[in-house]
Amino acid sequence: MPTVAQGLQSQIRNIEAEYGRSMDEWVTIIRASHLTKHPDVVAMLKTRFGLKHGAAHRVSLVAREQLGEHPPSLTKPAGQVEDIRDLLLARIESLGNDIERAPKKGYVSLRRHKQFGMIKPGAKWIDLGLILPGVPTDERLVSAVGWNTLFTHRTRITRAADVDAKVVAWLRQAY
Repeated sequence: MPTVAQGLQSQIRNIEAEYGRSMDEWVTIIRASHLTKHPDVVAMLKTRFGLKHGAAHRVSLVAREQLGEHPPSLTKPAGQVEDIRDLLLARIESLGNDIERAPKKGYVSLRRHKQFGMIKPGAKWIDLGLILPGVPTDERLVSAVGWNTLFTHRTRITRAADVDAKVVAWLRQAY
């Protein structure tokens, strides 16, 4: 099962192959452009070089991170959030060996035969989206309406202790 880091490296290899430039070359181009805002860099890559939006987005993020103009990637949260993510992933993997983690822009999709959940790191928490039709909401398991329409419920995990028996039970039910 690929990790988030492996998924990002695969995406970078695909961009390099499709557009014929290494990531170092893209960084040099972006540095020379003197553009620092993400939307400006993405627009420039799309108009001047014909990159598709997803490729331009990833190139911009990688370049800005290398140039020290971007905070660390959401897939590499620092400190407590990273510990929570690792604990949550361990609980998810304990459900079965048929779970696929599919890295996306800013989140990880959780799939078995179909998607059943999503992990989305924030600066100080992790949002866990789940598909749990017919399950009532409560103070911890809230409706995902207005957050992400692919999911029925969301819970926000702010500390390791939040990855408790309730969260594991919701994960198991969605799985």
